[in-house]
Amino acid sequence: MFSAKQQEYFNNATHRWNVKTGAVRSGKTYTDYFVIPKRIRAVRGLDGLNVMLGHTQGTLMRNVIMPLQNIWGTSLVSSINNDNIAYMFGEPVTCLGADKITARDRIRGMSVKYCYGDEVVTWHKDVFKMLESRLDKPYSRFDGTCNPDNPNHWFYEFLYKKPDIDRFVQEYTIYDNPFLTADVVKNMENEYRGSVDFDRLILGHWAAAEGLIYRRFADDMSSEKTMLIGAKPELSRLYIGVDFGGSGSAHTFVCTGSDRGYNNLYALLSERVACKNEQGQQIEIDPEKLGQLFCDFVRRVIMMFGTPDEVYCDSAEKTHILGLRSSARKNGLGWLRISNALKTTINDRIRCAQRLMAQGRFRVLDTGCESLIKALSTAVWDPKEPTKDERLDDGTSDIDTLDAFEYTFERDIGRFIKYE
Repeated sequence: MFSAKQQEYFNNATHRWNVKTGAVRSGKTYTDYFVIPKRIRAVRGLDGLNVMLGHTQGTLMRNVIMPLQNIWGTSLVSSINNDNIAYMFGEPVTCLGADKITARDRIRGMSVKYCYGDEVVTWHKDVFKMLESRLDKPYSRFDGTCNPDNPNHWFYEFLYKKPDIDRFVQEYTIYDNPFLTADVVKNMENEYRGSVDFDRLILGHWAAAEGLIYRRFADDMSSEKTMLIGAKPELSRLYIGVDFGGSGSAHTFVCTGSDRGYNNLYALLSERVACKNEQGQQIEIDPEKLGQLFCDFVRRVIMMFGTPDEVYCDSAEKTHILGLRSSARKNGLGWLRISNALKTTINDRIRCAQRLMAQGRFRVLDTGCESLIKALSTAVWDPKEPTKDERLDDGTSDIDTLDAFEYTFERDIGRFIKYE
Protein backbone atom coordinates (compact mmCIF):
# COMPACT_ATOMS: atom_id res chain seq x y z
CA MET A 1 0.00 0.00 0.00
CA PHE A 2 1.27 3.42 -0.99
CA SER A 3 0.21 6.76 0.41
CA ALA A 4 -0.86 9.41 -2.08
CA LYS A 5 2.58 11.00 -1.78
CA GLN A 6 4.36 7.70 -2.40
CA GLN A 7 2.18 6.92 -5.40
CA GLU A 8 2.97 10.34 -6.84
CA TYR A 9 6.69 9.64 -6.64
CA PHE A 10 6.38 6.16 -8.12
CA ASN A 11 4.48 7.55 -11.11
CA ASN A 12 6.22 10.89 -11.68
CA ALA A 13 9.87 10.47 -10.67
CA THR A 14 11.03 10.03 -14.25
CA HIS A 15 13.77 12.68 -14.32
CA ARG A 16 17.53 12.36 -14.28
CA TRP A 17 17.66 13.41 -10.60
CA ASN A 18 14.80 12.31 -8.36
CA VAL A 19 14.92 13.25 -4.68
CA LYS A 20 12.61 12.94 -1.69
CA THR A 21 13.33 15.28 1.22
CA GLY A 22 11.44 15.75 4.45
CA ALA A 23 10.41 14.52 7.86
CA VAL A 24 11.31 11.30 9.62
CA ARG A 25 8.72 8.52 9.55
CA SER A 26 7.01 10.23 6.62
CA GLY A 27 7.30 7.25 4.27
CA LYS A 28 10.07 8.64 2.05
CA THR A 29 12.20 5.50 1.86
CA TYR A 30 9.48 2.86 1.67
CA THR A 31 8.65 3.71 -1.94
CA ASP A 32 12.26 3.05 -2.91
CA TYR A 33 11.98 -0.63 -2.06
CA PHE A 34 9.83 -0.84 -5.20
CA VAL A 35 11.47 1.93 -7.23
CA ILE A 36 14.93 0.35 -6.99
CA PRO A 37 13.99 -2.95 -8.70
CA LYS A 38 12.10 -1.00 -11.36
CA ARG A 39 15.16 1.14 -12.08
CA ILE A 40 17.68 -1.70 -12.12
CA ARG A 41 15.55 -3.85 -14.41
CA ALA A 42 14.98 -0.91 -16.75
CA VAL A 43 18.72 -0.64 -17.48
CA ARG A 44 19.61 -4.32 -17.17
CA GLY A 45 22.22 -5.29 -19.75
CA LEU A 46 22.91 -1.68 -20.81
CA ASP A 47 26.33 -0.07 -20.54
CA GLY A 48 27.25 1.48 -17.21
CA LEU A 49 27.36 0.53 -13.53
CA ASN A 50 24.78 0.45 -10.75
CA VAL A 51 25.85 2.23 -7.56
CA MET A 52 24.41 2.67 -4.08
CA LEU A 53 25.80 5.35 -1.77
CA GLY A 54 24.95 5.98 1.88
CA HIS A 55 26.41 7.75 4.87
CA THR A 56 28.39 4.57 5.55
CA GLN A 57 28.22 1.10 4.09
CA GLY A 58 26.70 -0.05 7.38
CA THR A 59 23.85 2.45 7.28
CA LEU A 60 23.26 1.56 3.62
CA MET A 61 22.96 -2.10 4.57
CA ARG A 62 20.60 -1.35 7.45
CA ASN A 63 18.44 1.32 5.79
CA VAL A 64 18.13 -0.06 2.27
CA ILE A 65 19.52 -3.51 1.56
CA MET A 66 18.08 -5.39 4.53
CA PRO A 67 14.54 -4.04 3.94
CA LEU A 68 14.91 -4.97 0.27
CA GLN A 69 15.88 -8.49 1.33
CA ASN A 70 12.85 -8.70 3.63
CA ILE A 71 10.53 -7.82 0.74
CA TRP A 72 12.19 -9.53 -2.22
CA GLY A 73 14.30 -12.27 -0.61
CA THR A 74 18.04 -12.87 -0.56
CA SER A 75 17.97 -14.69 -3.89
CA LEU A 76 17.13 -11.38 -5.59
CA VAL A 77 19.01 -9.10 -3.19
CA SER A 78 22.31 -10.29 -1.75
CA SER A 79 24.34 -8.76 1.05
CA ILE A 80 27.45 -6.71 0.30
CA ASN A 81 30.50 -8.90 -0.36
CA ASN A 82 34.18 -8.18 0.27
CA ASP A 83 34.45 -6.42 -3.09
CA ASN A 84 31.70 -3.93 -2.06
CA ILE A 85 29.28 -5.58 -4.48
CA ALA A 86 25.70 -6.67 -3.84
CA TYR A 87 23.74 -8.51 -6.52
CA MET A 88 20.25 -7.12 -6.99
CA PHE A 89 17.67 -8.27 -9.50
CA GLY A 90 20.27 -9.85 -11.75
CA GLU A 91 22.74 -6.93 -11.72
CA PRO A 92 25.88 -6.15 -9.67
CA VAL A 93 25.57 -2.99 -7.55
CA THR A 94 28.63 -1.24 -6.07
CA CYS A 95 27.81 -0.20 -2.47
CA LEU A 96 29.90 2.49 -0.78
CA GLY A 97 29.88 4.89 2.14
CA ALA A 98 29.98 8.54 1.05
CA ASP A 99 30.78 10.36 4.29
CA LYS A 100 34.51 10.67 3.59
CA ILE A 101 36.27 12.31 0.65
CA THR A 102 38.06 9.03 -0.14
CA ALA A 103 34.81 7.74 -1.66
CA ARG A 104 35.23 10.33 -4.41
CA ASP A 105 38.19 8.44 -5.83
CA ARG A 106 36.32 5.15 -5.67
CA ILE A 107 33.69 6.37 -8.13
CA ARG A 108 36.12 8.40 -10.24
CA GLY A 109 36.16 7.04 -13.78
CA MET A 110 32.87 5.14 -13.39
CA SER A 111 30.10 5.44 -15.90
CA VAL A 112 26.93 5.17 -13.79
CA LYS A 113 23.62 4.13 -15.29
CA TYR A 114 21.74 4.03 -11.98
CA CYS A 115 22.59 5.40 -8.53
CA TYR A 116 20.58 5.21 -5.35
CA GLY A 117 21.54 7.68 -2.59
CA ASP A 118 20.61 7.30 1.07
CA GLU A 119 20.98 10.16 3.61
CA VAL A 120 22.48 12.46 0.99
CA VAL A 121 22.99 15.47 3.29
CA THR A 122 25.47 13.38 5.33
CA TRP A 123 27.74 12.79 2.32
CA HIS A 124 30.97 14.59 1.68
CA LYS A 125 30.29 17.36 -0.83
CA ASP A 126 33.10 16.27 -3.16
CA VAL A 127 31.64 12.76 -3.45
CA PHE A 128 28.37 14.19 -4.74
CA LYS A 129 30.17 16.54 -7.12
CA MET A 130 32.04 13.57 -8.57
CA LEU A 131 28.77 11.66 -8.93
CA GLU A 132 27.27 14.53 -10.93
CA SER A 133 29.83 13.89 -13.68
CA ARG A 134 29.43 10.11 -13.55
CA LEU A 135 25.74 9.93 -14.57
CA ASP A 136 26.82 10.22 -18.21
CA LYS A 137 24.37 7.96 -20.06
CA PRO A 138 21.21 9.26 -21.71
CA TYR A 139 19.31 6.74 -19.57
CA SER A 140 21.20 7.44 -16.30
CA ARG A 141 18.98 7.98 -13.26
CA PHE A 142 19.43 8.95 -9.60
CA ASP A 143 17.01 8.35 -6.72
CA GLY A 144 17.86 9.86 -3.35
CA THR A 145 16.43 10.63 0.07
CA CYS A 146 17.41 12.95 2.89
CA ASN A 147 16.17 14.75 5.95
CA PRO A 148 16.38 18.54 5.63
CA ASP A 149 19.33 20.39 7.08
CA ASN A 150 20.47 24.01 7.09
CA PRO A 151 19.23 26.03 4.07
CA ASN A 152 22.86 26.93 3.41
CA HIS A 153 23.75 23.26 2.91
CA TRP A 154 25.31 22.40 -0.45
CA PHE A 155 22.57 19.87 -1.27
CA TYR A 156 19.85 22.49 -0.74
CA GLU A 157 21.60 24.61 -3.34
CA PHE A 158 21.61 21.68 -5.78
CA LEU A 159 17.91 20.94 -5.19
CA TYR A 160 16.50 24.44 -5.32
CA LYS A 161 19.00 26.93 -6.72
CA LYS A 162 21.05 25.24 -9.40
CA PRO A 163 19.53 26.04 -12.81
CA ASP A 164 19.07 23.77 -15.80
CA ILE A 165 18.99 20.50 -13.84
CA ASP A 166 16.55 17.79 -14.90
CA ARG A 167 15.22 17.00 -11.43
CA PHE A 168 12.11 15.99 -9.53
CA VAL A 169 12.01 17.05 -5.87
CA GLN A 170 9.30 15.86 -3.53
CA GLU A 171 8.87 17.23 0.01
CA TYR A 172 7.35 15.33 2.93
CA THR A 173 6.00 16.26 6.35
CA ILE A 174 5.24 13.68 9.00
CA TYR A 175 1.55 14.30 8.28
CA ASP A 176 1.96 12.86 4.78
CA ASN A 177 2.13 9.34 6.24
CA PRO A 178 -1.46 8.11 6.75
CA PHE A 179 -0.22 4.85 8.26
CA LEU A 180 1.05 6.50 11.47
CA THR A 181 -1.37 6.55 14.38
CA ALA A 182 -2.30 9.85 16.02
CA ASP A 183 -0.50 8.81 19.21
CA VAL A 184 2.76 8.15 17.35
CA VAL A 185 2.58 11.53 15.61
CA LYS A 186 1.83 13.32 18.87
CA ASN A 187 4.70 11.60 20.68
CA MET A 188 7.13 12.50 17.90
CA GLU A 189 5.94 16.11 17.92
CA ASN A 190 6.61 16.27 21.65
CA GLU A 191 10.07 14.70 21.26
CA TYR A 192 11.29 17.42 18.91
CA ARG A 193 9.26 20.44 19.99
CA GLY A 194 11.36 23.42 21.05
CA SER A 195 14.30 22.62 18.79
CA VAL A 196 15.29 23.17 15.17
CA ASP A 197 14.68 19.46 14.63
CA PHE A 198 10.93 20.08 14.94
CA ASP A 199 11.07 22.22 11.80
CA ARG A 200 13.35 19.76 10.01
CA LEU A 201 12.19 16.32 11.14
CA ILE A 202 8.48 16.94 11.72
CA LEU A 203 7.56 19.74 9.31
CA GLY A 204 10.21 18.80 6.73
CA HIS A 205 11.60 22.34 6.40
CA TRP A 206 15.18 23.29 5.60
CA ALA A 207 15.68 25.44 8.71
CA ALA A 208 18.67 27.19 10.25
CA ALA A 209 19.67 26.53 13.84
CA GLU A 210 19.20 29.93 15.48
CA GLY A 211 18.98 31.37 18.97
CA LEU A 212 18.82 29.30 22.12
CA ILE A 213 19.90 25.68 21.81
CA TYR A 214 17.84 24.45 24.75
CA ARG A 215 14.85 26.72 24.25
CA ARG A 216 12.48 24.29 25.90
CA PHE A 217 14.67 24.17 29.00
CA ALA A 218 15.07 27.97 29.09
CA ASP A 219 11.30 28.48 28.74
CA ASP A 220 10.74 25.89 31.45
CA MET A 221 13.04 27.71 33.86
CA SER A 222 11.14 30.97 33.34
CA SER A 223 7.69 29.45 33.82
CA GLU A 224 6.60 26.39 35.77
CA LYS A 225 10.14 25.00 36.25
CA THR A 226 8.86 21.47 35.73
CA MET A 227 12.36 20.20 35.00
CA LEU A 228 13.48 21.02 38.54
CA ILE A 229 13.10 18.50 41.34
CA GLY A 230 13.65 18.99 45.04
CA ALA A 231 14.38 15.47 46.23
CA LYS A 232 17.09 12.94 45.46
CA PRO A 233 15.83 10.48 42.81
CA GLU A 234 16.34 6.72 42.75
CA LEU A 235 19.65 6.20 40.95
CA SER A 236 21.21 3.19 39.26
CA ARG A 237 24.36 4.86 37.86
CA LEU A 238 26.35 7.90 38.90
CA TYR A 239 28.95 9.73 36.80
CA ILE A 240 31.14 12.83 37.10
CA GLY A 241 32.32 14.90 34.12
CA VAL A 242 35.35 17.18 34.28
CA ASP A 243 36.37 19.88 31.82
CA PHE A 244 39.64 21.71 32.34
CA GLY A 245 39.90 25.46 31.93
CA GLY A 246 42.58 27.65 30.50
CA SER A 247 42.92 31.28 29.54
CA GLY A 248 39.46 32.79 29.76
CA SER A 249 37.65 29.55 30.53
CA ALA A 250 36.95 27.61 33.74
CA HIS A 251 37.48 24.26 35.41
CA THR A 252 34.10 22.57 35.72
CA PHE A 253 32.72 19.52 37.52
CA VAL A 254 29.26 18.06 36.86
CA CYS A 255 27.60 15.00 38.38
CA THR A 256 24.66 13.26 36.75
CA GLY A 257 22.84 10.01 37.38
CA SER A 258 20.39 7.76 35.63
CA ASP A 259 17.78 5.32 36.84
CA ARG A 260 17.41 1.68 35.93
CA GLY A 261 16.73 1.17 32.23
CA TYR A 262 18.09 4.60 31.30
CA ASN A 263 14.60 6.06 31.47
CA ASN A 264 15.68 9.39 32.97
CA LEU A 265 18.81 11.53 33.22
CA TYR A 266 19.28 13.57 36.39
CA ALA A 267 21.62 16.53 36.85
CA LEU A 268 22.63 16.41 40.50
CA LEU A 269 25.54 18.73 41.23
CA SER A 270 27.72 21.20 39.33
CA GLU A 271 30.62 23.48 40.16
CA ARG A 272 32.46 26.08 38.10
CA VAL A 273 35.93 27.31 39.09
CA ALA A 274 36.70 30.49 37.14
CA CYS A 275 40.22 31.08 35.84
CA LYS A 276 39.64 34.85 35.71
CA ASN A 277 38.35 37.31 38.30
CA GLU A 278 35.67 39.94 37.73
CA GLN A 279 38.32 42.39 36.51
CA GLY A 280 39.40 39.93 33.83
CA GLN A 281 42.70 39.11 35.49
CA GLN A 282 44.03 35.56 35.26
CA ILE A 283 43.70 33.40 38.37
CA GLU A 284 46.44 30.83 38.71
CA ILE A 285 45.10 27.46 39.83
CA ASP A 286 48.00 25.05 40.20
CA PRO A 287 47.55 21.28 39.76
CA GLU A 288 47.58 20.67 43.51
CA LYS A 289 44.79 23.18 44.15
CA LEU A 290 42.78 21.84 41.21
CA GLY A 291 43.17 18.31 42.56
CA GLN A 292 41.96 19.39 45.99
CA LEU A 293 38.92 21.14 44.51
CA PHE A 294 38.12 17.99 42.55
CA CYS A 295 38.42 15.75 45.61
CA ASP A 296 36.18 18.07 47.61
CA PHE A 297 33.58 17.84 44.84
CA VAL A 298 33.81 14.04 44.82
CA ARG A 299 33.29 13.92 48.59
CA ARG A 300 30.16 16.07 48.25
CA VAL A 301 28.85 13.67 45.61
CA ILE A 302 29.52 10.65 47.83
CA MET A 303 27.89 12.28 50.84
CA MET A 304 24.79 13.39 48.93
CA PHE A 305 24.23 10.65 46.34
CA GLY A 306 26.62 7.72 46.78
CA THR A 307 29.74 6.37 45.12
CA PRO A 308 30.32 7.53 41.51
CA ASP A 309 30.79 4.74 38.98
CA GLU A 310 33.33 6.67 36.92
CA VAL A 311 34.83 10.09 36.25
CA TYR A 312 35.19 11.22 32.63
CA CYS A 313 37.67 14.01 31.88
CA ASP A 314 38.58 16.08 28.85
CA SER A 315 40.99 13.71 27.10
CA ALA A 316 43.01 16.59 25.61
CA GLU A 317 44.49 17.41 29.03
CA LYS A 318 46.59 14.35 29.88
CA THR A 319 48.68 16.15 32.50
CA HIS A 320 45.62 17.37 34.38
CA ILE A 321 44.12 13.87 34.38
CA LEU A 322 47.31 12.46 35.89
CA GLY A 323 47.13 15.22 38.49
CA LEU A 324 43.56 14.29 39.45
CA ARG A 325 44.53 10.64 39.84
CA SER A 326 47.46 11.63 42.07
CA SER A 327 45.25 13.88 44.19
CA ALA A 328 42.63 11.15 44.50
CA ARG A 329 45.22 8.72 45.87
CA LYS A 330 46.52 11.30 48.37
CA ASN A 331 42.99 12.01 49.58
CA GLY A 332 41.98 8.39 50.11
CA LEU A 333 40.05 8.18 46.83
CA GLY A 334 42.52 5.99 44.96
CA TRP A 335 39.76 3.53 44.09
CA LEU A 336 38.07 6.19 41.93
CA ARG A 337 38.05 5.35 38.22
CA ILE A 338 39.19 8.43 36.29
CA SER A 339 39.05 7.95 32.51
CA ASN A 340 39.15 9.90 29.27
CA ALA A 341 35.89 11.34 28.01
CA LEU A 342 34.69 9.80 24.77
CA LYS A 343 34.18 13.26 23.22
CA THR A 344 31.60 12.22 20.66
CA THR A 345 30.25 14.69 18.11
CA ILE A 346 28.98 17.77 19.96
CA ASN A 347 25.71 17.90 18.03
CA ASP A 348 24.94 14.27 18.88
CA ARG A 349 25.29 15.22 22.55
CA ILE A 350 23.08 18.27 22.03
CA ARG A 351 20.38 16.31 20.19
CA CYS A 352 20.28 13.69 22.93
CA ALA A 353 19.82 16.30 25.67
CA GLN A 354 17.18 18.12 23.62
CA ARG A 355 15.14 14.96 23.11
CA LEU A 356 15.37 13.94 26.76
CA MET A 357 14.11 17.40 27.73
CA ALA A 358 11.28 17.22 25.19
CA GLN A 359 10.25 13.78 26.43
CA GLY A 360 10.20 14.87 30.06
CA ARG A 361 13.10 12.56 30.88
CA PHE A 362 15.61 15.16 32.06
CA ARG A 363 15.49 16.59 35.58
CA VAL A 364 17.73 18.94 37.56
CA LEU A 365 18.02 19.23 41.33
CA ASP A 366 16.87 22.70 42.30
CA THR A 367 19.88 23.29 44.57
CA GLY A 368 23.52 22.61 43.75
CA CYS A 369 23.23 22.87 39.93
CA GLU A 370 23.14 26.63 39.51
CA SER A 371 26.08 26.78 37.09
CA LEU A 372 24.62 24.02 34.89
CA ILE A 373 21.16 25.57 34.88
CA LYS A 374 22.64 28.88 33.72
CA ALA A 375 24.78 27.17 31.07
CA LEU A 376 21.81 25.26 29.60
CA SER A 377 19.56 28.32 29.71
CA THR A 378 21.98 30.58 27.83
CA ALA A 379 23.65 28.25 25.27
CA VAL A 380 23.08 29.52 21.72
CA TRP A 381 23.85 28.54 18.14
CA ASP A 382 26.66 30.48 16.46
CA PRO A 383 25.07 33.11 14.17
CA LYS A 384 28.36 33.48 12.28
CA GLU A 385 28.23 29.88 11.03
CA PRO A 386 25.19 29.85 8.73
CA THR A 387 26.35 26.81 6.76
CA LYS A 388 26.38 24.42 9.73
CA ASP A 389 24.91 23.86 13.17
CA GLU A 390 27.63 24.99 15.55
CA ARG A 391 27.44 25.96 19.20
CA LEU A 392 28.71 29.47 19.97
CA ASP A 393 32.02 29.26 21.83
CA ASP A 394 33.30 32.81 22.25
CA GLY A 395 33.32 33.08 26.02
CA THR A 396 29.81 34.51 26.33
CA SER A 397 28.33 31.07 27.05
CA ASP A 398 29.52 28.56 29.63
CA ILE A 399 30.70 25.87 27.21
CA ASP A 400 33.00 24.37 29.87
CA THR A 401 30.09 23.35 32.09
CA LEU A 402 28.16 22.03 29.09
CA ASP A 403 31.15 19.88 28.05
CA ALA A 404 31.53 18.42 31.55
CA PHE A 405 27.78 17.72 31.64
CA GLU A 406 27.86 15.97 28.27
CA TYR A 407 30.87 13.84 29.18
CA THR A 408 28.73 12.16 31.83
CA PHE A 409 26.13 10.73 29.45
CA GLU A 410 27.69 10.65 25.96
CA ARG A 411 28.67 6.98 26.23
CA ASP A 412 25.04 6.09 26.91
CA ILE A 413 23.35 8.12 24.17
CA GLY A 414 22.34 4.93 22.38
CA ARG A 415 20.75 3.66 25.61
CA PHE A 416 18.85 6.85 26.37
CA ILE A 417 17.68 7.47 22.82
CA LYS A 418 16.84 4.61 20.48
CA TYR A 419 17.70 6.35 17.21
CA GLU A 420 16.07 5.25 13.97
